[in-house]
Amino acid sequence: MLRRVQADDQPECPYRECDGSTWILDEETNQSRPCRCRDQRVRRAASGGIGTGIGRRFLEVSFDREPIVSLDRAVLRQVRAFTRSIEEKLDAGRGLWFDGPVGTGKTSLAVLVAKAAEDAGRTYAVYPVPRLLAEIKRTFDRDASDSYMGFFRRLCTVDLLVLDDLGAEKQTEWVLEQLYSIVNERWQDRRSIVVTTNLPDPDPDSAGSALRASAHNLREAVSAGRLGGRDLDELRRVLERIERVAAQVSEQELVAEYDPIVRMRRQIGSRTVSRLIEICDDPLPIMGEDLRMTAQGA
Repeated sequence: MLRRVQADDQPECPYRECDGSTWILDEETNQSRPCRCRDQRVRRAASGGIGTGIGRRFLEVSFDREPIVSLDRAVLRQVRAFTRSIEEKLDAGRGLWFDGPVGTGKTSLAVLVAKAAEDAGRTYAVYPVPRLLAEIKRTFDRDASDSYMGFFRRLCTVDLLVLDDLGAEKQTEWVLEQLYSIVNERWQDRRSIVVTTNLPDPDPDSAGSALRASAHNLREAVSAGRLGGRDLDELRRVLERIERVAAQVSEQELVAEYDPIVRMRRQIGSRTVSRLIEICDDPLPIMGEDLRMTAQGA
């Protein structure tokens, strides 16, 4: 027969199996064994104080409120299913990847997952990636209260790590190595990651844009007869070739911009992206208008 070990002033067991002491007594053998909550308590102590937490703006985020209720239903079904089985997902080291334009609700969805982890008594850390990199750099200061390895160890042992705005950071060899080290460590230990990435604005200085502008100017010059006695038929053939090349380059640029896997390989490296895909599966597209801009105009 098993009974809960008695202890005073202990937190409640989330599984209601022990009295919060993290031990269960077998009365037949008079031996105790660790409760399921013990490993959680150890991880929570090891990771205490890490991350930015859930900001005040997101404290009321739920599936029943804006902006969540207006998002794509197929995406919401997947996120609901994930949060309903949050303990199973965290134990398996599974995650989610949200990709889309700025202001479409990606961070709110990531916070919903973090809230589900918190409600289940699991540890989590939420970091905008530029803030995370700043925290890592801070550990190198001579007067820092935390060492790099101490911070890194806590970062890699929380049950859930939310990396918000991945790809927004300035790319350097040091940054790429830090991101790879974090993702790789969590991938090896089957630790869950939730990622948000932003679809970039069109680049007006891209090669495709420059080619299209040149083709447009040349076509106007040919049409207006401003090219003197040159062979107009030959110029038109050259122009057609330029326009074909411009279309091909623009198509390749669109793929690189709108395909999050192609884009993030370029931004953070193939090794890191490969591990993120194994943890999170394919990115979930979160499309739509910038809800922050819409709210301002309302």
